[in-house]
Amino acid sequence: MGGVPQTSLTSPLVGREDELARLTGVLERARAGEARAVLVAGDAGVGKTRTLDEVAARAAGAGTTVLTGHCVDLGDVGLPYLPFTEILGALAADERFAGVLAAHPVADRLLGGGPEDGGGADRSRLRLFEGVAALLTELAEVAPLLLVLEDLHWADQSSRDLLRFLLSRGVLQRPAGGARGHRLAVLASYRADDLHRRHPLRPLLAELVRLPAVERLELRPLPDADVARLVRALRDRPLPDTTVHRIVERAEGNAFYAEELVAATDAPAGGVPSGLADVLLIRFEQLSETAQQVLRTAAVAGRRVGHGLLRDAVGLPEEELEAALREAVERQLLVSADGGTYSFRHALAREAVYADLLPGERARLHGGFARLLAGPGRRSDSAAERAHHYRESHDLPEALAASLEAADHAQRVGAPAEELRHVETALDLWSAVDPAAGPDAVTLTLRASAAAVHAGELHRAVSLTRSALAGLGQDADLELAARVRYTLAGNLLSVDNQSAAYAHSSEALGLIPADPPSATWLWAAATHVTAARQVGENGSAREVGRRALAVAEELGVTDARADLLISLTSLEGANRATPQGRERLFEARELARRAGNAPVELRALFNLAIGSFESGDPEECLTWASEGLDRARRAGLLSSPYPREMRYLRLLVRYTLGQWDECVRESEEEGGPLPASGGHALGPGLYVALARGDEAAADRARALLEGPFDWMARLVAGIVLTDAAALRGDAEGAVRSMRSTVEALTDDVGTPPLATVRLAALALSAVADTVVELRRAGDETGAARWAGTAATLVEQARSSAGYGEDGTAPQGPEGQAWLARAEAEWGRTTGSGPDPGAWEKAVAAFTFGDVYERARCRLRWAEALLAADRRAEAAAEAEAVRRDADRLGARLLRERLDDLVRRGRLTDPAPGGGEGAALLTARERDVLRLLALGHSNRRIGEELFISAKTASVHVSNILGKLHAASRTEAVAVAYRQGLVAAEPAPSD
Repeated sequence: MGGVPQTSLTSPLVGREDELARLTGVLERARAGEARAVLVAGDAGVGKTRTLDEVAARAAGAGTTVLTGHCVDLGDVGLPYLPFTEILGALAADERFAGVLAAHPVADRLLGGGPEDGGGADRSRLRLFEGVAALLTELAEVAPLLLVLEDLHWADQSSRDLLRFLLSRGVLQRPAGGARGHRLAVLASYRADDLHRRHPLRPLLAELVRLPAVERLELRPLPDADVARLVRALRDRPLPDTTVHRIVERAEGNAFYAEELVAATDAPAGGVPSGLADVLLIRFEQLSETAQQVLRTAAVAGRRVGHGLLRDAVGLPEEELEAALREAVERQLLVSADGGTYSFRHALAREAVYADLLPGERARLHGGFARLLAGPGRRSDSAAERAHHYRESHDLPEALAASLEAADHAQRVGAPAEELRHVETALDLWSAVDPAAGPDAVTLTLRASAAAVHAGELHRAVSLTRSALAGLGQDADLELAARVRYTLAGNLLSVDNQSAAYAHSSEALGLIPADPPSATWLWAAATHVTAARQVGENGSAREVGRRALAVAEELGVTDARADLLISLTSLEGANRATPQGRERLFEARELARRAGNAPVELRALFNLAIGSFESGDPEECLTWASEGLDRARRAGLLSSPYPREMRYLRLLVRYTLGQWDECVRESEEEGGPLPASGGHALGPGLYVALARGDEAAADRARALLEGPFDWMARLVAGIVLTDAAALRGDAEGAVRSMRSTVEALTDDVGTPPLATVRLAALALSAVADTVVELRRAGDETGAARWAGTAATLVEQARSSAGYGEDGTAPQGPEGQAWLARAEAEWGRTTGSGPDPGAWEKAVAAFTFGDVYERARCRLRWAEALLAADRRAEAAAEAEAVRRDADRLGARLLRERLDDLVRRGRLTDPAPGGGEGAALLTARERDVLRLLALGHSNRRIGEELFISAKTASVHVSNILGKLHAASRTEAVAVAYRQGLVAAEPAPSD
């Protein structure tokens, strides 16, 4: 199978030997069954397209199928899946691929010709993504496949999501069982200089480059010598050296600049303009008037335009149009491609021509394209383009209508971010359009709010519903006014503004009479129950919830009944961690499923998942969370609140069960088409990174605190920063981080987060270490001060563990395990020494499944056993810690274990050196090492878990065996005989 033909190459490729070798190597590996992807970065004009064209030409020549898709700048209007639609369109136009396409209806769906699934957000994006992946892999089975995606910086979010899916879970994955992988390579380019700090492509690039099969290639400016070679190669006749030198100087390594400057040397005398736009326009102005007219029209269409559309827009006879196009192609301003399309040779050329249009001319041409795209036989996915053209032509009513149509299309294909942008565009146009046309502005704003929630833009959703509330007039319909208020309440709950949510839900409930029963009152009541519970008004929530449940049953509103069952689960004694509670949640999930209400079904699945975790069954939690995420994918709701919570929960279970590699991989891959979601996606991966000694983990945690308040991001950052401070022995930092996190996460009625017990235990670890060290140094005052801090922390841990999610029953196994650790850490500060029993209890408490925390407690247990001279038991526990630390790759835990083993002599010592080594026992060699550090007998005893008196006996024996009259002389003899190595003295 041959490749889809590419545009012809019109200029030599100079100075990219290394990059070509690297990309060719990627293609060779792909042909051998090792699928790879390369992200090609570079500034505008540096040569990305030319390099990719060369690679594509070589690949096609070697029998590789080459498919190319381009992203297009349509301003703030996104056209979902545009580059993939272009690829499928090219396939559909080529009879060679008819058989493959027939087996994959995904092509018809993206091209707008296939049947559409049922309503709204329930449209299955996952099947679409899997369909594209299956199509590409089947093509790769027939012949090696190269997929080229150009200008990712202009990609719409849906295209970015699909690319994320293909690279993380689709076409690059190696089959199980050692079979050969897909013979496929993906090359994707983007302008590095276009990626400002908040550019939506940045987080995706950061994710993709962490994937094992994805690499990044940066095309840097060419050296002056290569630019000079390029300049001379572009002309049939030699250029004067001064001209070459001037072009090289001004091109500054940019191949496109150089080409344009060379082409401009044919301009009339008067000097070459200083800016690139001027250079482009000089070439443009050398064309005939007809050719200029054609290029102006093509520039309004975009980077590329079909022959038929251009012909109709420019209004020229076919012969004149062809002559003008031939002139533009020969001047290398346009490039013709198979399929009857023309494109500007570079995006900058199109931008310069477009910018030179007069305002009236620009508006007229946009209007012409809009009308043509709206004519008979228009594509079903052309609404976004029409909206763009109508808006630029100032035909605002038509722009509004097309924007709403584009929003409907985005909703049908499961692209909530694009739906939001189109609805917001419609809202921007609303004030300038007859209000009688289409839905009212408040209803439209509520739609935008819902799309924002589905897209995961929760703060934007709040802003939009506040705008809807402000837009209500004095005589507004009461049901609409109630809808706005309970929608705002629900959105405020999603950003943890409970008090305001309760106030608005109360207003909504007061606007609609409960009798006669209505669906509006019912949903207002359901929202109020959730809000009231969040602010501690459990009695009111229970009363309203029971009444609303009866109304839901009376009216047959199944999804509202499901939502109320979920809320009442924790209000009527049987919380989600109990068998009775889970039975009620399962009923709610079935009711929501029958009603087709995906958000309520996802709420039920989340509560089933977290209830399993809270009851100490992480494996069951994993099952429910995975089902919930699969449901969210099918509904196009992966970025909405409950799937984000389940995303974190599934990663947390992986972390808890010790499946750290899977946890990190899932965190990096984002689990499919999911935008980056802060703490929800990154949290457990950061816990792993910290335990494995990644020094950047704390910095990445601090970055989560930037931007608007996010509850989960704040929790994750607090856990990582508290633990990081504890690990480095910074008690003040650990306590400060713990307290600031608890304060930030305490709700409006003063209830601290359930994670307080975990944060307190982590901070107590650092405080206990500090107390022990101060006591060793004889600073009883300092030790007493920190012991007081420890007492406060353990009280916070006890209080936190005593109240679970429903505010009455104690926390489940996880909370009780953290309390056991907090109690054991606190015991270290009381002066009675480490208590083996307390640490044994902590180890047992973590057996519900937290492998790492069990190992950390087991290390403390081994330390306490050593202090009690129970050496055999200590050695057994140390060996168990070693196994877990090595399996997890927990470097910091292993280092602490090795230190304990060395100090406690839990393994056979390495042979000593020197003539005195044979005279000393293993314990005496340990004492001698500490003696050389200047330690007192008391400090030696504490380090080796022996009494000061026993240490004194060992010191006396060493003096006798080394024939030394003093401790100083014994150390000197030891250095001479090589019994100890020089070590820096400690600061104490």
